[in-house]
Amino acid sequence: MRISSGTLVLTCFAMLFSVAANGQQQLGVFAEQQSIGNAAKPSPASFTPTSQIYSVSTTGPRSKADAPAVQYAYKKLTGDFLLYARVSFTGSGKADAHQRLGWLVRKSLDPTAAQVALATQGNGETTLRYRSTAGAAFQQIRSAVPQATVLQLERKGTTFTMRVAQFGQPFVVAQTTSLDLGEEVYVGLFAESDQPGTTATGTFRDVRVVVPAPDNLVQYRQYLGSHLELLDVATGNREIIYTSPKSLQAPNWTRDGQHLIYNSEGLMYNFTLASRQVQQIPTGEVRNNNNDHVLSFDGTMLGLSSGVDQLGGSIVYTVPVAGGTPTQITPRGPSYLHSWTPDGQHLLFTGQRNNDFDIYRVPAAGGPEVRLTTAPGLDDGAEYTPDGQFIYFNSNRTGTMQIWRMKADGSQQQAVTNGDFQDWFPHISPDGKWIAFLSFLKDEVPAGDHPFYKHVYLRLMPISGGTPKVIAYVYGGQGTMNTPSWSPDGKRLAFISNSLDAASR
Repeated sequence: MRISSGTLVLTCFAMLFSVAANGQQQLGVFAEQQSIGNAAKPSPASFTPTSQIYSVSTTGPRSKADAPAVQYAYKKLTGDFLLYARVSFTGSGKADAHQRLGWLVRKSLDPTAAQVALATQGNGETTLRYRSTAGAAFQQIRSAVPQATVLQLERKGTTFTMRVAQFGQPFVVAQTTSLDLGEEVYVGLFAESDQPGTTATGTFRDVRVVVPAPDNLVQYRQYLGSHLELLDVATGNREIIYTSPKSLQAPNWTRDGQHLIYNSEGLMYNFTLASRQVQQIPTGEVRNNNNDHVLSFDGTMLGLSSGVDQLGGSIVYTVPVAGGTPTQITPRGPSYLHSWTPDGQHLLFTGQRNNDFDIYRVPAAGGPEVRLTTAPGLDDGAEYTPDGQFIYFNSNRTGTMQIWRMKADGSQQQAVTNGDFQDWFPHISPDGKWIAFLSFLKDEVPAGDHPFYKHVYLRLMPISGGTPKVIAYVYGGQGTMNTPSWSPDGKRLAFISNSLDAASR
């Protein structure tokens, strides 16, 4: 069932303002909050729906003999999960080692409970602190990352993994195993002060509580729910604008800046940003559309890739952006569309011909296919620069999936990323100055694959070259950002993140 914007608004209203059993108001995605310890002045946490920012604060204990004071916004979860946030200290005064902000997972709300906490301290240290039984002494793993602002805590079975970074950098990872807190636990954001007279205050933005895919999930047969998100490229700030229990994939931003176009369950949809309304785009009998769809540079036409078993797989079609009867372009598959030429006269697609996947150019009205890449391996994700002079694409011809560049005629092919990750789907900003792309971790994904439901980065680099910067830390992958998703003004990107429980939000 598709969630309408009206349903979403009502759901969000109920979520934000429903009253918990103890009389407290629900706090964003968290059910309740509580002061743990003997805070001299308990301070309720707050959530601002418009910015999706949480503020959590606590004043230190009444005396040094008391346990640290903790303010905790939490919910109950069972099974595996992934907790993500960007964290910063705020408030007056300089933060120090007595103040901590982060994620806290507890077996119970008792002050002595078994627990694990991933926190950044006021002195710049970041730690994973835990105890496996009630009242036991804490053990601690200290991260080598100073002044970490990105915290991600993940549970898989009895293993807890911390991933931390200064925003813009890849995660640094550490973990502890055999920490059994039970199937159901409390998870949430916390602020802690262990010094009388000191206050720990922080903000948490881009907070995500993700229920990941189970190990037995069958790719392309079973799917998680989806969050449609907007990313401010300059700041990295994220906003969830729509949530669905279905698999939404590959948003394209229309040229007027007012709509996003995505695919779901073989159909195409138009999402209006102002009203949050969703409308199906009619595509006649072409109803097996995948996530390789792209708008023409002038915004009047929509290119589709739709599976046709009798023709060998995915076939390229074009249709007016408002919908209609599609025109078939490629006579056989597999053919996966990725770009129009700026003048709208040609299309770029990845085709499997001669038992290899290469990049081809074809007239937008159909006609002879021109092969542009010939290296053994998978060449995919081709996209023209706005001036039409170059094509960027991804290729695993070296054994690692990297971003490459070639001239429009296919000559002078060269790699532009260094192979630290498996890099896919380069998208050029409207002003032609930046490349945004998707990066999988090498220890999770082989060079020729781009699966659903993995740890991925959205990264940004100047088109002139340089070190890529992480602009989003995402649980997603296939369908997150397969096709051009820049806003027309070049300030934002649209993308998809995933969670098993997205249907309940």
